Amino acid sequence: MVGVQCLYEVNMNVLERLDASIEFPEHERLLIDSVHELATRRIAPRAADLDESARFPWENIKDINELGLNSMFVPQAYGGTELSYSAYLACCHEISKACASTGIIWATNFHGTGPIVDFADEAQKRSWLPRIADGALVALALTEPDAGSDATGMKTTFSPDGDAIVINGSKTFITNGDVCDYLVLFGKWGPLGTGKDAISIVVVEKGTPGFQVVRTENKMGMRASSTATLSFENCRVPRSNLLRSPGDGLAMLFHFLNRSRPSVAAHALGIARAAFDDAVKYVNERKQSGRKIIENQGIQFMIADMATDLAFCERWLWHVAQRIEAGVDNIGQESSMLKMRASDLAMRITTDAVQLFGGYGYIKDFRVERLMRDAKITQIWEGTNQIHRQLIGRSFLSR
Repeated sequence: MVGVQCLYEVNMNVLERLDASIEFPEHERLLIDSVHELATRRIAPRAADLDESARFPWENIKDINELGLNSMFVPQAYGGTELSYSAYLACCHEISKACASTGIIWATNFHGTGPIVDFADEAQKRSWLPRIADGALVALALTEPDAGSDATGMKTTFSPDGDAIVINGSKTFITNGDVCDYLVLFGKWGPLGTGKDAISIVVVEKGTPGFQVVRTENKMGMRASSTATLSFENCRVPRSNLLRSPGDGLAMLFHFLNRSRPSVAAHALGIARAAFDDAVKYVNERKQSGRKIIENQGIQFMIADMATDLAFCERWLWHVAQRIEAGVDNIGQESSMLKMRASDLAMRITTDAVQLFGGYGYIKDFRVERLMRDAKITQIWEGTNQIHRQLIGRSFLSR
């Protein structure tokens, strides 16, 4: 058996060996293999049409729900399976490699569910989590027209009114915002003023009067993922929909950003890996002047740089995941490094893949054109990469 395994590894490239080296319990490995099968056979073939039509991929969401993937976000006590964070990242990587739009829709469910799992009280968890485990869609609403990378400048207000909270304000660039069953909404608690200490979180359910979708965006990439502008006009929700206490929102925000940024990295690396695989296949098949173009040294150098950077970045992804699973809280710099490097790499590899395809890379018949458009947003959301560089650099200031 050892000899067979060695032969198997010899026939794998370095990135495939890295994939194989990540150890999962058998039940998680079986699930990841099932997600790979679903992504390859059903999600990937639909991706080009979904991108062209900018149509929300309900068929992909149905397939994902049939596998019960939402349940991995939810503790067993509320109908979930609660698999490891690493298993979640592996699934996110596989889905994003097949269809980046579907990957971010599903990852947003994780982002939105996290605050409920970590901070909701028992009654709230029993009310919301079983539906999420069954496949309900979740959105997280933080960004506003004048509060992007500095989200603490938000102006949405929560005004207590007896047993209710009255919401007024707007949010923009909200993934899943128009299709969600639950919206995890950030705003400021009116009696506490307009500072950072007033930031709070409430959960708004689909169909709540006063909660309206203003528009959805026509985007460069991620075109099958809906991105909505939302408004709240005297929108009333029960006081019991408040997570924890008024003013606790900022601490909750910092807590889950350290878990959501590695998720964005897994998404970006899925895009990068798809572009790299397509590029390697193409340069091995395409011939110029009677020989494969990969036989040219300049092409080999490009492939070598892409593969090396991918291997290093993916190794850091699993390092950060292990830190999170070990319960380490102080991983802000690690998460920023990972998100920044993975998204920059996704943009560079997809751009290089288009270059390697030549003129063919510029037309929609080949998915590297779509992957390049999809990659760009990963450098922008969850904090622009300029902000992350500032956070990382500032962490080395002498105290």
